[in-house]
Amino acid sequence: MRSLRFLHTSARRLGLPRRAASQILLTQLAIAAGVLALATGLFLAPLSAQLDDQAMRRALAIAQSAAADPSLAAGLIGSAPSPDSPVQASAERIRSATGAEYVVVLDLDGIRRSHPSPDRIGRPVSTDPGEVLAGREVMEIDEGTLGRSARGKVPLLAADGEIVGAVSVGIAYDSVQGRLLGAIPGLLAYAGGALAAGALAAYLLSRRIHRQTRDLAFSDIAGLLAEREAMLHSIREGVIALDRAGRVRLVNDEAARLLGLAPEAADAATGRALDEVLGAGRTTDVLTGRVTGLDLLTVQGTRVLVANRMPTEDGGAVATLRDRTELEHLGRELDSTKGLIDALRAQDHEHANRLHTLLGLLELDLFEEAVEFLTEVVGVHRSTAEQVTEKVHDPLLAALLMGKATVAAERGVPLRLAGSALLPDRLVDPGGLVTILGNLVDNALDAAVGSSAPLVEVDIRADGRTAVLRVRDSGPGVPVERREEIFTEGWSTKQPRAGAHRGRGLGLALVRRLAERQGGTVRAGEAADGGAEFSVVLPEALR
Repeated sequence: MRSLRFLHTSARRLGLPRRAASQILLTQLAIAAGVLALATGLFLAPLSAQLDDQAMRRALAIAQSAAADPSLAAGLIGSAPSPDSPVQASAERIRSATGAEYVVVLDLDGIRRSHPSPDRIGRPVSTDPGEVLAGREVMEIDEGTLGRSARGKVPLLAADGEIVGAVSVGIAYDSVQGRLLGAIPGLLAYAGGALAAGALAAYLLSRRIHRQTRDLAFSDIAGLLAEREAMLHSIREGVIALDRAGRVRLVNDEAARLLGLAPEAADAATGRALDEVLGAGRTTDVLTGRVTGLDLLTVQGTRVLVANRMPTEDGGAVATLRDRTELEHLGRELDSTKGLIDALRAQDHEHANRLHTLLGLLELDLFEEAVEFLTEVVGVHRSTAEQVTEKVHDPLLAALLMGKATVAAERGVPLRLAGSALLPDRLVDPGGLVTILGNLVDNALDAAVGSSAPLVEVDIRADGRTAVLRVRDSGPGVPVERREEIFTEGWSTKQPRAGAHRGRGLGLALVRRLAERQGGTVRAGEAADGGAEFSVVLPEALR
């Protein structure tokens, strides 16, 4: 973001266009031109040195060829310095044949015996001939009487191998510079072609950036990024962004909280596959799109979440998460309250019938029958309450069982406690056990309704500090192959009830999560007389 702001500020100071695509195009063109200028300069420098070397070697080769002619050494020894000497004639012939600027033959005293200007014959050379007269070949670029030239100097040997003089050949340096300048137009043509290709590529790239940035300026992009960061980390809704490969691109603070990720784990999640971050499960399947739909419910840890997933143009997706844990608990309490209200309404109707019956018995003076009728009605309710309170000493669980018994009676399903049931009032988390038992009893009632001999039996007892809970029903039971699948959130064989606040398929998933949170287990099996039996074992559940 800082680099975007720097580019925008620099562009504004220099009067450059504000649009990101235009600035990038100009930057690319400047870079391409600078690189081409640098490359051209770096190419010309070694080319100049190469041309100098070629000229010096050519001059040396001509000098070597001239020195290899025995008549040249013989003429030098047998004649005096003169424009008409055989040495001058041989030197001029070689110069004309090779195109050299000059071919100068000098004796051991450094006196010219040949020269393109005859009036300079017999005069000393302008440069020191000591090195070549000492027997060493010389290549150099130097300034002489004919101007700057590339030179080659070779010792001139007599027939017996003795040095009698030297041959110096020069090639005009103007011709070397001419070759260098002649190469520049072709080089510039190639550079121009490369610059044109670079400009075209830069233009096409800028067009693409123009489309991708939606013609925004760098300041606009920087502002959008700042607003995005502030918004994502301030909203009270979890947001997770994934790329096309299912790797995490972003996890905001609320999503990390809802998914139970520590801050360092949320930071390390970027770039990793969601399966590695969260592990296998329904939450991962919903967020990655393997399970599709709107407002999908999932359980992560102890939280009930609502997830929605929206694909993005680049093949990725953005998923949002909302916390429905408290709402789910409230909804379940509301459903239970509605059930109790329905049961109370039915009891009110039944109570009215009983009062009418009692009034009729009294009006008929059947006092003994009226007493027997009241004793029977009161005894049924009292025996149920006494049975529950004698076996279950925790008030929350006892109240739950009394309410469920009333609802079960209204639905025509007897709810009874097993003979071995006995639970002291020493629960560590009675609320958690109330949720577990309430869900299991509701499922058992739904399964038992309509069976030939409907019945739901609850067995709850303490084994040391371990609480053991079993709920049996007379329903069709759970197939063996489905006994693990039924604990997956979203799985249900029942249709949503009219007026219910939520969908099906979360009760058993919550039961397992609550049991696992206390280090316990939940299993589904088959009751002794058919139907289903759910067993919950909660170690360390009692004080």
